[in-house]
Amino acid sequence: MKLLFVTATNTNIGKTYVSLKMINHFSQQNIAVGICKPIETGVLKEPEDAKRLLRAVQAGNPRFQDLTPRDITAYTLALPAAPFCADTQREISIEQIKAKIASLATRCDLLIVEGAGGLMVPITKEYKMIDLMAELDAKALLVTPSRLGCINDTLLSIEALEHRGIDFEWVVNLYEDKESFATVTQPFYDASFPQWQTFEAWIEGLDIGRL
Repeated sequence: MKLLFVTATNTNIGKTYVSLKMINHFSQQNIAVGICKPIETGVLKEPEDAKRLLRAVQAGNPRFQDLTPRDITAYTLALPAAPFCADTQREISIEQIKAKIASLATRCDLLIVEGAGGLMVPITKEYKMIDLMAELDAKALLVTPSRLGCINDTLLSIEALEHRGIDFEWVVNLYEDKESFATVTQPFYDASFPQWQTFEAWIEGLDIGRL
């Protein structure tokens, strides 16, 4: 079983979009894909991201058919905020999150774990999303935006991943400032990261052996 942790430079960058695309991509290759959304905040009734992700997985993996959206999450919290801030009752247990991931991993060949927010988002006061990633020994996919200012966020996230020794790849989700990206951002990426790719280009030739 392989484990891929989808993270980003911040919230609203496109982690769920990327996860859904990868679920469909690998399902078409007859690979049993699974999904875990360890923490979803901003949940008043049903975890909407988990619902969409699970529906996509169930279309290709019968071993997820008996699960509900809440079954693929360890915690759903009402406040739309970082997990530590949304966890007003201080109920989050890192061990419970790990147990949920381990349980879901038994149902698939590739488990995609979608984080909340960016790398340094606090799950508890002392434990951040990047800590979970490192302890799981998961390969990471860093999703970065295309808007003005993204270079700084991308470099900081890359530095954090490298500092922790986490195996990762990074891609640009080209959806914001698309008209200006080629002039205000791409020249730096071309000069500093000649092999950089948009997510759409990256996934085109992706196979499970690369993860």
